[in-house]
Amino acid sequence: MEGSRKKAAKEHISLFWEFFKIGLFTIGGGMAMLPLIQKVAVEDKKWMEEEDMIDCLAVSQAMPGVIAINSATYIGKRQHGLTGSLAATIGVVMPSFLIIIAVVTLLGTIGHNSYINGAFTGIKAAVCGLVIVSACKLGKQILKGPFQWVLAILAFFAIAVFEVTALWAILGGAVAGIVLLMIRGKRGAEK
Repeated sequence: MEGSRKKAAKEHISLFWEFFKIGLFTIGGGMAMLPLIQKVAVEDKKWMEEEDMIDCLAVSQAMPGVIAINSATYIGKRQHGLTGSLAATIGVVMPSFLIIIAVVTLLGTIGHNSYINGAFTGIKAAVCGLVIVSACKLGKQILKGPFQWVLAILAFFAIAVFEVTALWAILGGAVAGIVLLMIRGKRGAEK
């Protein structure tokens, strides 16, 4: 009994620590964290398979809130239930919480410094690159057929050009997927 408690405690600490490091060393928010979360959860720690990670990202994106927090909660829950989700979620949030307190304190005194403003300009550009890398990796894993490509392009244009809310694009994709499944089911039944 004692051995299983120690093992569970180590696994909770591991969840917390891995997500703490992700939160600490990723600048740019949830989308920029996705490649690191995927690397840790799938490749390094083998907490889940690649297909499970895609499901995690889909659920995390569809839910309200920040995708990195949702992903941490999802992965933690899969590993160790409620306590695992708390460990992972606190781990990913704590660095941002501590850093934002420090930054707000410092920016009050050095916020008008041209070097600081220049650094933030560079950081924003780098974060944009991280988000593009994340989108490309996710696209390679998910976009395997013409149906997925057409939906991805339509969703992009709906959001980028016509300023449709992402929620409607997600719901539209879900409906289109269900319709495709129903059509394929009818064709299979007819044969």
